[in-house]
Amino acid sequence: MKIRTITTGISLDSPKETSKIKMVANFNEKAQMIFAEHGYEVQTTRISTNTWEEYLAGLSLGAILKETQALEELCQSLNVSFFNIGYASTPETIEMIPDINKHTSVIYCSSKIKSNLENITESAQAIKRISQESENGYGNFRFCTWANCQSGIPFFPTSYHAGATSFSIGLELGDLVMQVFSQASDLQDVENKLQKILAIEVRKIEAIAEQISAQFMIEFHGIDTSLTPSLDQKNSIAFAYEKLLDGKFGNPGTLAISGMLTRVLKNISAKNCGYSGLMLPVCEDIGLATRANEKTYDITNLLLYSAVCGCGLDTIPIPGDITIEKIAAILSDMATLAFKLNKPLSARLFPIPDKKAGEMTTFNSPYLVDCQIFSVN
Repeated sequence: MKIRTITTGISLDSPKETSKIKMVANFNEKAQMIFAEHGYEVQTTRISTNTWEEYLAGLSLGAILKETQALEELCQSLNVSFFNIGYASTPETIEMIPDINKHTSVIYCSSKIKSNLENITESAQAIKRISQESENGYGNFRFCTWANCQSGIPFFPTSYHAGATSFSIGLELGDLVMQVFSQASDLQDVENKLQKILAIEVRKIEAIAEQISAQFMIEFHGIDTSLTPSLDQKNSIAFAYEKLLDGKFGNPGTLAISGMLTRVLKNISAKNCGYSGLMLPVCEDIGLATRANEKTYDITNLLLYSAVCGCGLDTIPIPGDITIEKIAAILSDMATLAFKLNKPLSARLFPIPDKKAGEMTTFNSPYLVDCQIFSVN
């Protein structure tokens, strides 16, 4: 089992608090080394802040761009590749996000949809504009829109922080899930075996994290037990499903497996945080991308799976000429599910400039696999 991320959250009163950022970067590096000494590969370390509306309040767009670029330069000097400035929650600040995205490369952020579905249109406009102002629409990798998400999620771009400095852990469980799925005889057998093996492995991670917390006097917020994707074919979520399905991912039975996995992940006896559910990011899993190319599932199916699992709609390529109204409709469906079911859900959509449904993406990214662009009716 790999650790996907160690994410440390800090609350800033000013973007000038460089010493706090340096301290956290140093902590992340040492925490990564400690986990490595225990035999765990830590893929990334990340820093997340409170909403930038608090520590960049009252500044003009030009001043905000200057401050975020300064933050980026500091991050690059510290070898920090993932820095999240939190969320925007007003139409005025959401409107600034494409400019921040355009003028930075390691800065992540998000927009918050409120319970009355406020900020839907502004968020859709931001997604559309980012796609038009970044190469192959890739800028949307660093931006998402969310509903009903709490602070302390270790995964980007949703992550934001509140309160005293703390760290959380995000896992990558694909290898364990594939192992169990390959050995089990049916859905109930999978659930029983998965509960046992994950309980043992997650407790090991938790014990090390608690030791790190005590050593450095930084609060351990918890573990996001979400099942995250893999670019490795051997550990693909979709291909793991197919060990049990009579067919391919997206065929009947997919929803039942999604519900079972989420049930197991949410019931692991550990200090949990974040989504702690199933993630199905299309362009971050080679199996999901392969089945998307074969059209065994669509966006409506993914929304259906969101009703029983975690995350929502993630890394989904859609036609570049999609209207803002259609993007807003997708976001509205996601947010309605989030509030109706009291679940944390987010949407990271990739309108691909000058491309239509059925054409292939060309991301040229170490984090994404290319796949066919989804149709949006």
